[in-house]
Amino acid sequence: MKITRLAMLPLAALLSACNPLMTASLDTLKAAVQGPEPLELTREQVEAVPYYQIMITAPTGEAVMALVRLQEGVEFYLAATQQVLMLQDGLAIRSVGFNDNLDGTRFVGESPFRTGLHRIPDGLRAERQVDFAGRYQMGAQLISHFEKQGLETVRILDRDLELLRVDEHIEIPGLGFSARNQYWVDPADGFILASVQHVTPELPLRIIQVRPMKPNAM
Repeated sequence: MKITRLAMLPLAALLSACNPLMTASLDTLKAAVQGPEPLELTREQVEAVPYYQIMITAPTGEAVMALVRLQEGVEFYLAATQQVLMLQDGLAIRSVGFNDNLDGTRFVGESPFRTGLHRIPDGLRAERQVDFAGRYQMGAQLISHFEKQGLETVRILDRDLELLRVDEHIEIPGLGFSARNQYWVDPADGFILASVQHVTPELPLRIIQVRPMKPNAM
């Protein structure tokens, strides 16, 4: 098994007081009676940290997560509050340390995310199995249908990008749950730069690639 570790520094170094962006992330995912203040990101703050980074918005707040590990195509992102989110081809496939967690994802057949959402036909049906250990649901069937919605202008930090929006209508019959995920992808190569994903029925996340692991992405 090939594992690549990306400049693993002590967490204290990542949260250096000279970088208020990361320091501000400390409390953003902690549940509170009143929601935390939204993070104010600048490109200078993001580029001052030697990590690829995503920004997530969860029901309990916002935080920056840093890419700390690659393992067989899976990206491991770590938050200052110790939550971990794993992405593969832009899709959240596992989470650790949130109020509700996704414990595993397996596609039945080829993953359309691996193929590239910019290439899929409208109405494509896909199926994957998902695990929710906290709900005692292992191998739950998740059925999805994809629809392309055309180009939209998406602002990430200080830049406007023309991205292809793809909607994924998901259903988990065993839980009586349905929702709509949205992905904004580079129309040239399918790289997902922004998304809204229902990682679990209780954990919708907005995920923005503020410093993507892709040359010349922004």
